[in-house]
Amino acid sequence: MPGHRRGVLKVNDDQTVSLVRARQRQTRSGAFDATLVRLLLQGFSGVPVGFVLWDGTRVPGYRRGGFKVNDDQTISLERAGRRQPRSGAFDAALVRLLLQGFKGAPVGFVLWDGTRLPAELKQPVAWLHVHDRQALVRMALNPDVQIGELYSAGRVDVEGSLVDLAEAVYRVAHSSKVQGPLATLLRFVNRPRGNGRHQSRDNIQHHYDIGNDFYRLWLDEQLVYTCAYFPDPSVSLEEAQVAKMDHVCRKLDLKPGERVIEAGCGWGALALHMARRYGVEVKAYNIAKEQLGYARERARHEGLDSRVEYIEGDFREIAAECDAFVSVGMLEHVGAAHYHELGAVIDRCLATSGRGLIHSIGTNRPSPLNPWIERHIFPGACPPSLGEMMRIFEPVNFSVLDVENLRLHYAKTLEHWLQRFEAAVPQVTGMFGESFVRSWRLYLVGSLGAFSTGQLQLFQAVFARAHDNDIPWTRDHLYAAHMKHGTL
Repeated sequence: MPGHRRGVLKVNDDQTVSLVRARQRQTRSGAFDATLVRLLLQGFSGVPVGFVLWDGTRVPGYRRGGFKVNDDQTISLERAGRRQPRSGAFDAALVRLLLQGFKGAPVGFVLWDGTRLPAELKQPVAWLHVHDRQALVRMALNPDVQIGELYSAGRVDVEGSLVDLAEAVYRVAHSSKVQGPLATLLRFVNRPRGNGRHQSRDNIQHHYDIGNDFYRLWLDEQLVYTCAYFPDPSVSLEEAQVAKMDHVCRKLDLKPGERVIEAGCGWGALALHMARRYGVEVKAYNIAKEQLGYARERARHEGLDSRVEYIEGDFREIAAECDAFVSVGMLEHVGAAHYHELGAVIDRCLATSGRGLIHSIGTNRPSPLNPWIERHIFPGACPPSLGEMMRIFEPVNFSVLDVENLRLHYAKTLEHWLQRFEAAVPQVTGMFGESFVRSWRLYLVGSLGAFSTGQLQLFQAVFARAHDNDIPWTRDHLYAAHMKHGTL
C-alpha cells in the first residue's frame, strides 16, 4: 500500500467503507479529502450537491443542502435552513438521478410533501412514496441496496403493484450501464461475500436456519424450496414439486440398488423420494442444522433411515463413491471461484458409468445477484451463467448431455409461494415483525419479476464421463409418464 499522510480507506466486516486517519485526530480537511469529494461528485453527473466536511469546509459551495461528513465517519444531510417543509430543486435533482437508473421504466416518485415527479408522468406502472429526505439521499447514493433497505424499514412505499414494478425495472435492467468512479466504488462496496468452507456455513445458516415453522407457512407440504416442475400450469404446487423430483430422477435414469450422492439436500424430500420410488441408497449432505434435524426425523418416521443417510458436511467433504450425483439448488451458494473444487469432488466420487445432474438458478451472462438480496436474504449467493457452469465440467472432462431451462416454471413456483406467504403475513409478523415481512415480500416479488422477465434463468444440466456411451438415445423417457396420463 503506498504511503499516505492524511489517511486511507478501510473496508469493514459489514462491507462499509470508512476512513482510517494517519493520526488519532485530524482537525482540518485537506487535499486528500477534496480529491475524494471530487471523485464522488463525478458520479452525480452535474446534480447540484455539496459536501460539508467535519471541519466545516464546504466542497463545493451549495445553497439548498449538502452531505455532511461527521466525526464518526457517517454521512448525513445538512439543510441550508433549520427546517425545509417542502421539497425543492435539490430533491428533484436526486429524483432525476434515480430515474436515470430506471432507464425509461414508467416509474414515478412521490415525495414527503406530496410532490409527484416527474410531473409529466401520467400513467406510471407504480409510484414510489419516499417519506423523508434522508431516505431519498440514501437511495440516490446506493439504489441497488438502499431501495430494499428503505422499503423494509417502511420509509419507502409502493403505490401500485409491486410485481408490476419489479417486472418493469427488470425489463430495462439489461440496458443499464452505469459507469464512472462512483459506480466503481459501489460495485466494490456491494460485492458479495465469499464462500470458503467456514463462510459457507455462516451464509447457509443465515437463510435456512431461521426456523422450520416459518417455511412451513408457505412452502409445500414436503418443504421443497426449489423450482417446481409444472406438467400443466394448472396443477397444484404439491403436485408440481413431486413432478420435479420425478423429472430429476428420470434424467438421472436411476435404477434400484444404485448409490446416489446429493449435495445440498434441503429438508430432505428429494433423497426420500429417490429411495422410496426408485429403490436407491442415498447419502445426502447439508450444513443447515435445522434442515438436517427435520430430514433425519422424517426418514426415521417413514422407515427410510436405513437407505437414506443425512450427513452434516460441506460439499468439499464428500468422499463416498456413487452411481449418480445430484445437486438441486446448491450451486448458487458455491461461488464461481469454487466451481473447480466441486468438479474435482464429483470426479473423485462418480463411478465410471455414473451420471450427474446440477439444477441451479442462473443468468444469461455473468452478473452478480442483486446486492440487497445477497446482503440480507442469500449471503454469498451468485447464480452462474452457463459459461460459468462449464468450469465445473471442463477441467475434469465431463460431457454435458442435456440442458433444460425451466425459467417459467420458477416464475410459476414463485407465484404460489408469494400467494401463500401473503396469506400467512399475520403469523409471520408475529414471529419476526413488520420489517421482516416487508423484506421477504420484496425478495419473493423481486425473484418473481426476475424470472418472468428473463433476468434470471433456471438450468438443469445433465452430464456423464466423456467415454460413457450407455446414455439415452432420445428424450422420450423424460416425458413418457406425461404422455401416458395425457398431460403433454
